[in-house]
Amino acid sequence: MLTALLLAVPGITALSSAARAADADLAVNGGFESGLSGWSCTAGSGTTVNSPVHSGGSALQATPAGSDNAQCAQTVTVQPGAQYTLSGYVRGSYVYLGASGTGTSDVSTWTQSAPDWQKLTTTFTTGASTTKVTIYTHGWYGTGAYYADDVSLVGPGVSAGQPPAVPAGLKTGTITSSSVALSWTAVSGATSYAVYRDGTKVQTATGTSATVTGLSASTAYSFQVTAVNGAGESAKSAAVTATTSAGSPGGGSTDLPTHALVGYLHASFANGSGYTRLADVPDSWDVIDLAFGEPTSATSGDIRFNRCPVTECANVESDADFKAAIKAKQAAGKKVLISIGGANGQVQLTTTAARDTFVSSVSNIIDTYGLDGLDIDFEGHSLSLDTNDTDFKNPTTPVIVNLISALKTLKAKYGSKFVLSMAPETFFVQMGYQFYGTGKFGGQDPRCGAYLPVIYALRDDLTLLHVQDYNSGPIMGLDNQYHSMGGADFHIAMTDMLLTGFPVAGDADNVFPPLRPDQVAIGMPASTNAGNGYVAPSEVTKALDCLTKKTNCGSYGTHGTWPALRGLMTWSVNWDRYSNWEFQKNFDAYFG
Repeated sequence: MLTALLLAVPGITALSSAARAADADLAVNGGFESGLSGWSCTAGSGTTVNSPVHSGGSALQATPAGSDNAQCAQTVTVQPGAQYTLSGYVRGSYVYLGASGTGTSDVSTWTQSAPDWQKLTTTFTTGASTTKVTIYTHGWYGTGAYYADDVSLVGPGVSAGQPPAVPAGLKTGTITSSSVALSWTAVSGATSYAVYRDGTKVQTATGTSATVTGLSASTAYSFQVTAVNGAGESAKSAAVTATTSAGSPGGGSTDLPTHALVGYLHASFANGSGYTRLADVPDSWDVIDLAFGEPTSATSGDIRFNRCPVTECANVESDADFKAAIKAKQAAGKKVLISIGGANGQVQLTTTAARDTFVSSVSNIIDTYGLDGLDIDFEGHSLSLDTNDTDFKNPTTPVIVNLISALKTLKAKYGSKFVLSMAPETFFVQMGYQFYGTGKFGGQDPRCGAYLPVIYALRDDLTLLHVQDYNSGPIMGLDNQYHSMGGADFHIAMTDMLLTGFPVAGDADNVFPPLRPDQVAIGMPASTNAGNGYVAPSEVTKALDCLTKKTNCGSYGTHGTWPALRGLMTWSVNWDRYSNWEFQKNFDAYFG
């Protein structure tokens, strides 16, 4: 027995050594040297800092706020029935490190107070069928920022195998003014395919065909395809080129000028900028959005347009003169729209009854004043996503579904010349690159990215999208760097996202497709009085140069050149008049 035991011990030791030799650190970017790559933080709570750090040059800083505990997490591929050790260095009060989805007992460890770097470690064994585990770190509500660095998950790795072969036989099919159909030969072992347009990944497909949409008319494009499996992505296929056909741009924009100036006119209220009569708006303004139509209550859907009373706007024109001014503007080729919402006009179409009331009441405003269309300026809490609503292409949240239905009904009622525009804030659009709704792990702001399903559903009906590049926090661009207001760089990065498309919530298989350049205008404040984010005319010119000519670009590299960019939007005509028409004059000087 003793001999057998002695013989057995080396065998056990050898097995343990072999197991240890196969172990690897499976955490991606655990030292946060590549920013937040590989990590997803709730509600935009996480960032990277250069100090304090445990090692290297960067560490995670995340700040709990309100009902958010600032969780940062990533999902890791693991082996079933294997033991893993999770560790990391943390600083701050009430910092947690843990793993969920283990298939056995989920684990976590924490420290109440770590004034300096403290190592947290825990272990777990995966279940018999577990292949994915989520590791995370988070703080606690209202306790201030915490820090994490050098997070590792050590245990048996998973054999990656080999990426698939390069796809062959790529060819074009039906080509329209805004789309190109592609097909290719199947690759053995591929689980999906990635489609590239001019070198940029624009969508994925599970089969051997795809249609790339959102293209500009009479424009040449180059396409390539790669094959993908769990081991990675193949090299790109040989390129094929296609030129889209000429055609109407659609969306009610056929008779807009090539480059348009859009402005909001304070029609229902007065502020420090003073009241401006519609007839006194200079001819440079191509689209005039009357601000604002507002609901009788947030959920009624009953929109009313009440013109500014004489007690508030002493120089307000009569209804007859106002209607006459609308007709005069239209005779001069201008478009006059009713803008719904604004900062004070929360609109939540929670029921089909509210949807139908919205359609009838907005129609009444359009018909009463003989307007050209509708601008959607839903802000605040008008749009948010339900917890289980995770696919922007197939929304289920009532306020989203009902708004889409209402706008499609209005478009169908008034026909192809009906002008439809939208003015969302960056939080509701470009922030969707990082976060969408409440997120995979919950806790995120449900409003994040909430405009994306509306824009996507109406992309063929949408005349103009002019995101408000103002009153915005820092937003991550396609270069995975945060961009802040105050210069051309912010407008370049935000507009490039709309014209290039982007994966939603970092999911490369769920790409928000690009809009046509003729559908996009850049939203800017007319003056320092109008809102945060004002930029001088020279910076406006830099942004336009970069986007339309790829010159004067600065640090951000765009993914294309768009001479057909529609133009600029500003808040507001009134504030521009207050500033001696600085914004309008710069637009006129640039576009002639």
